[in-house]
Amino acid sequence: MRVALIGRGRVATHMGKALLKAGHQVVSVNSRTLAELPQTADLYIIAVKDSALQEVIAKVTKSQQPTADGQQPVFVHTAGSMPLSVFEGYAKRCGVLYPMQTFSMDREVDFREIPLFIEGNDARIRAVAESLSDHVYELSTADRKYLHLAAVFACNFVNHCYTLAADVLAQKGLPFDVMLPLVDETARKVHELHPKDAQTGPAVRGDQNVMQAQAALLDGKAKEIYQLLSQSIQEHQE
Repeated sequence: MRVALIGRGRVATHMGKALLKAGHQVVSVNSRTLAELPQTADLYIIAVKDSALQEVIAKVTKSQQPTADGQQPVFVHTAGSMPLSVFEGYAKRCGVLYPMQTFSMDREVDFREIPLFIEGNDARIRAVAESLSDHVYELSTADRKYLHLAAVFACNFVNHCYTLAADVLAQKGLPFDVMLPLVDETARKVHELHPKDAQTGPAVRGDQNVMQAQAALLDGKAKEIYQLLSQSIQEHQE
């Protein structure tokens, strides 16, 4: 399949590698100028930041041409938090191809293991998704909002807690590396147990003395986060 990939960020970079590995013909497009936008492609994948998505869709779809076999091209975006409706008035064949993973430029990922959540009105969306991943799911815009929210809790907020832990350690000259065995085992456990059943620590034990002593070592937002998370852990155990 001839694929035009619009974007040069983390998602576009890793998806481009996966598309090439799957045997697709990929045309990478600069998302800022769109000057080299190809006249024909079977699929246009728009992987840009949410705030730029509507503008880029308007530019990309404006010059759309039928494919070599006479079909209309299909346009998809990769955003977990943006609706399918952003294509209304711009493209009849459209959809969403959302890879639920955290990406970094300098870290390779196995795209076949990444869950891909799709939505749309063209069979080519599922076809390309299944060529990239062994885990393809159809999910509506309404439900994808909740999936993206869960991902923020499971990834972004957890990673911020790592940052807070690193700040605490740095006060005593300790490297974050000392946390890695704990971090790794915590992640491994939820492959086998429900997160609620894997929970440990002073909050789940109801150890008020420890929690009060630890909260006293913190101030500002970090203290508020500690207290709110401890309260939430206790409420989830009831």
